[in-house]
Amino acid sequence: MPAITVPDLSVLPSIPAPGPAATQRPVVSRTTAPHGLEGEGFPVKRAFAGVDLSLLDPFIMMDEMGEVDYGPGEPKGTPWHPHRGFETVTYIIDGTMDHADSYGGGGTITNGATQWMTAGSGILHIEAPPERLVTSGGLFHGLQLWVNLPRTDKLATPRYQDLAATDVALLCSPDGGALVRVIAGDLAGHRGPGDTHTPITMVHATLAPGARLDLPWRRDFNALVYVMGGAGTVGPADAPLRAGQLAVLGTGDALTVSADPTQESRYAAGLDVVVLGGAPIREPIAWAGPFVMNTRAEVVSAFEDYQAGRLGHPLPHA
Repeated sequence: MPAITVPDLSVLPSIPAPGPAATQRPVVSRTTAPHGLEGEGFPVKRAFAGVDLSLLDPFIMMDEMGEVDYGPGEPKGTPWHPHRGFETVTYIIDGTMDHADSYGGGGTITNGATQWMTAGSGILHIEAPPERLVTSGGLFHGLQLWVNLPRTDKLATPRYQDLAATDVALLCSPDGGALVRVIAGDLAGHRGPGDTHTPITMVHATLAPGARLDLPWRRDFNALVYVMGGAGTVGPADAPLRAGQLAVLGTGDALTVSADPTQESRYAAGLDVVVLGGAPIREPIAWAGPFVMNTRAEVVSAFEDYQAGRLGHPLPHA
């Protein structure tokens, strides 16, 4: 996969093993993401489907986009649409996506880059494959994560962050069997480039077949492990976890992920996981379509503002 890699992991800082007094986080639940269609019809896996929002807090939703190998003329995106009350994080592993929004933010994200958009008080945006990709087709694979905002930041001024693949903090496991990319937050004293309203950590790790990854993890954060490719185990009891599955972990200050020694040929590189954690907001959630607020009245107000043209600063073609 084109997401940033390093030919020699020994040159990277090593993640210290959790101390002997660290408590390993057990597996609370394992779920399999159902398939769906998003935007103009591109395939997604609904990673958080069926999981109680209280276990996901501060996260709301995550879609794995693809992996799909488009033919010429097949790549699809989303039309102009609104958001309010949260942040969208779009991480592209394979392929290219163009973004534009009504506050003037935008750019191209590709092969390990991340677009971090704070919708806050309200924004309109569009995500679409560039014309050259539509013409040629090609591989496309990524994630979109929704991060909730606390009540005090629900109406914050919208903001856009363009995080290049080369901006992420790169670490390795002590034995060199795992490459860890820190996109946001702090891991063992190494910070990712994403600047977040809600304290979170977002990591993309690739484990070679047979490798084990032990991560120190903030006790006040929750912990989620989602598999994008390959097969392995998670937690102190080595619970099996496969591509398209999510594990919610319990309390503790360390977590463990291992890659099976033998992988399917298409996952020859090993196990690919996203590890997420954040400080729970613990506020009421009222969620309808593109708006995530605290009360139903606030959601109704968001729809009314959008329909009246008051949400964000619409561009002429929005």
